[in-house]
Amino acid sequence: MSERKIKIAWFGKHFGEEPPLTGSSGAGTIFFSGCNLHCVFCQNWQISQQDTGREYSVKELAQIMLNLQKQGAVNIDLVTPSPWRREVKQAIIIAKKNSLQIPVAWNSNAYESVTAIKDLDGLIDIYLPDFKYGDDFAAAKYSRAPKYSEVAEKAIREMYRQVGLLETDENGLAKKGLIIRHLILPDNLKNTFAALEKIAAIDKNIHLSLMSQYHPVYNSAEFPELNRPVSAAEIIAAENKKLELGLGNGWTQEADASEIFLPNFLQKNPFRQD
Repeated sequence: MSERKIKIAWFGKHFGEEPPLTGSSGAGTIFFSGCNLHCVFCQNWQISQQDTGREYSVKELAQIMLNLQKQGAVNIDLVTPSPWRREVKQAIIIAKKNSLQIPVAWNSNAYESVTAIKDLDGLIDIYLPDFKYGDDFAAAKYSRAPKYSEVAEKAIREMYRQVGLLETDENGLAKKGLIIRHLILPDNLKNTFAALEKIAAIDKNIHLSLMSQYHPVYNSAEFPELNRPVSAAEIIAAENKKLELGLGNGWTQEADASEIFLPNFLQKNPFRQD
C-alpha cells in the first residue's frame, strides 16, 4: 500500500499568534488543508473547505519541521492537523529522531476524540484548541458539528491532563501547556458565555485568548445575525464575563479590520495581555 500524502496549504515563519507562541522570531507554522468542521464564517475557507494546497510525504513534512527550526522558529505550530493526525504523528516522530528540539504545538478546533488526543501523548508540548461553541445549537447551525461542546470539552480536558497550564521560559516563550482560544461571534453572547463557563470549570488559571477578529466572510451572509463584525459592546460583555468567572490569564485580540480579509498567516493581529 502506498503512503498517504499530506496536503499542506502554506508553511513558514508566522507572527500572528499569541505572544508566547511567536516571540521576536516567529512560530514555525504549517497550515494543513481540509477541516472536519464546516464553519459558515471561516476566514480560511479556501484552505479548509476547498482543500487548497499541495501534497507532501511524511518524510517531507518532517524535513519542513527541521527546516523551520533552522530558520529560527520558536516552535512548530501545526494548524488544523486533525484530518492528518496519523501522518503528522509519524512526521513528528521522525523529526524528533533527527534533532527537532523546539516545542510542537497542536493548533486545532477541539472537535476531536479523546482517543485521538491520547494517541499524541508525549509528542505534543503545547495544545492550542479553539473552543468555538458552548451552545450546541449554534455549533450545529454554523459548523455542522453535533454535540460540539461535549466533544470539545472532553478533548480539552485530555489535552490539559497531558500538558497542564502554560509554562514559559526566561524569554516569555511557551515551553509547554494549554492555551484555549475563543472567537466571539456577533449576536451570540449566549454561546460565548457558555464556552467561558466550561473553560472556567476546567481550571480558572488556564490561559485564554479571547478573539474579536470575526468578520462576515465565506457563507456568513446567509445568516443575518452573522452578517456584521462583532460590536465593541459584545467584546466588552465577553471580557466582563471572563473576569466574572475568574479567568485572569491570557490575552484579548485587537483585530485590525483593514487586514481582516487576508489569510490568517498574513495577518498581524496584536493581542493585549490581560
